[in-house]
Amino acid sequence: MMRDTGLTILVTINVLVLTYFVVLNSTYLLTSVTAFRSLRRYARRLKTVDVGQLIRSGAALPVTLVAPAYNEEATCVEATRALLTLEYPDYEVVIVNDGSTDATLERLIEAFELEQAPRFPSATIPTAAVRGTYRSARYRNLWVVDKENGKKADAINAGLNLTRTPLFCVIDSDSLLEPQALMRVSRPFLEDSRTIAAGGIIRIVNGTAVSKGRVRDVRLPQSLLARFQILEYLRSFHSGRLGWAEMNATMIISGAFGLFRRSVVVEAGGFTTNTVGEDMELVVRLHRHCRDDGIPYRIVYIPDPVAWTECPETVRTLARQRDRWQRGLVETLTRHRGMMLRPRYGTVGMLSYPYFFFLEMIGPVIEVAGYLAFAVTVVLGLASGNYVLAFLALAIVFGVALSVAALGLEELSFRRYEHTGDLIQLFWLAVAENFGYRQLNSYWRFRGMWSALRGKTAWGEHKRKGFAPTRSG
Repeated sequence: MMRDTGLTILVTINVLVLTYFVVLNSTYLLTSVTAFRSLRRYARRLKTVDVGQLIRSGAALPVTLVAPAYNEEATCVEATRALLTLEYPDYEVVIVNDGSTDATLERLIEAFELEQAPRFPSATIPTAAVRGTYRSARYRNLWVVDKENGKKADAINAGLNLTRTPLFCVIDSDSLLEPQALMRVSRPFLEDSRTIAAGGIIRIVNGTAVSKGRVRDVRLPQSLLARFQILEYLRSFHSGRLGWAEMNATMIISGAFGLFRRSVVVEAGGFTTNTVGEDMELVVRLHRHCRDDGIPYRIVYIPDPVAWTECPETVRTLARQRDRWQRGLVETLTRHRGMMLRPRYGTVGMLSYPYFFFLEMIGPVIEVAGYLAFAVTVVLGLASGNYVLAFLALAIVFGVALSVAALGLEELSFRRYEHTGDLIQLFWLAVAENFGYRQLNSYWRFRGMWSALRGKTAWGEHKRKGFAPTRSG
C-alpha cells in the first residue's frame, strides 16, 4: 500500500514537472520571438535617429541621476567619473551615501573636492535622517548626500526628495553607464508623453578593461561563475524583458539602471523600504497605480542603453544574491496578489503576473522536486526511455536552445563581445550551464522561497573588487 502511494506521488511529481517545463519553455519561446521582432524594428528605427544630434539640440528633458552607495569605496570614484562624462545636455548627479562604514564618503570628498552646501527638498517622502549635503567645487552638477543608514530604497527616496527635474534615473553607485546611455533611455519620454518608466540592459563588467570611467575592451571574465551569469543576463534582458515590454507587461526595471517620471513616482509614494526587491515592487505598484487611477501610461525597455555592473564571483556571494532576488520576488507578488488574473490590470494582471507567480516564484520548488524525482525514478529503474528523453529535452535541450537564441539576439543586435574566441566560449557555456549551474540556481531560489516564508530581511554583503584598468593575458 505504502509502495503504491509512493509510486503515485512520484508519478504525479514527474507529470507536474514535465508540464511545468512545457509551459515555462513555451513562454520563453514566445517572449524570444516577440523580442526578435522588437529588436529588428528597433534596429531599423535607430538608422533614422542621430543620437548625437538629439544631444546637441538640447531637446532632452532634464534628468537627475540618483545613485545610492553603501560601502562602495572600491568603485564609487570611478563610477561617479563615468556619470560626469555622460553625453546629455542637462543633468545632475546625486550620490547618496547611506551610512557607509568604510571610506566611501571620504573618497568622494577627496576626488571631487566636495564642500558642504544646502539643498532644499522638492518632496517629503519619509527617510532616515540626512546628515548633510555636499556639492563639488569642480563639477557643479555633482551633489553628495550623507545620511544615516536606511538601506537602498531609503537612500533612493532621500535622493528623490532632493530631485528637481521632471525625470530621475536610479543607478547603482558601482555601475558604469555608457556615454550615450542616458540619452537613449530618455528617448521614449520625448516620443510619447505616456511613458512613466524606462529601463536599459545591464551587462557584466568583470574581466573588461575600464579607463577614466569608460569601458574600453569588452572581454569575458576569467571566472567561470561570472561567465555563466553573462548568459543569464542576456536571456533575462534580450529574451525576457524586451518581450514583456512589447506587451506593456514588464514587471521589473533593474535597480541598477532605470529612468522614471518623478511626479508619478512621488504620487505613488516612492520606493518601498520594507522589501529587498524595491525595484520590482515599484514597477508593479506603478502599473497598479496608473490602472486604478485611469492614468494612460507606458513602461518600456530599451535594448541598447548599457549599464555595466560587477557580478559576484564566489558561490557564497552569488547564493546570497539569488536568495535575496527570490525573496524580493515573493514579497512583491504577495503584496500585489490582488492583481492576479484581473482584467482591469491588462496584460500585467492576465499574463505577466501569473507567469511570475507560478513559474518564477513557485517554479524553484517544482524544479528542485523534479530533479529529485527524476533521480529517484532512474535509480529505482522506473524510468521509461520516453520519460528520460522527454525530461532531458525539456530541462536540458530546450534550455540550451533558449540560451543560444539569446546569444543570437545579441549577435543580431549590438554584439558587444567582438572577439571570436569569446563568442565560441559563450556558445559552449550555453550547453555547460545546464549541468550543475542551473540546478544550483534552482536550489538557491528554492532557499530564497524558504527565507521569505521565514521572514528573513537581511540584504547580504557583496564585497566589490573594483573596475579593472587593464587586462593581462
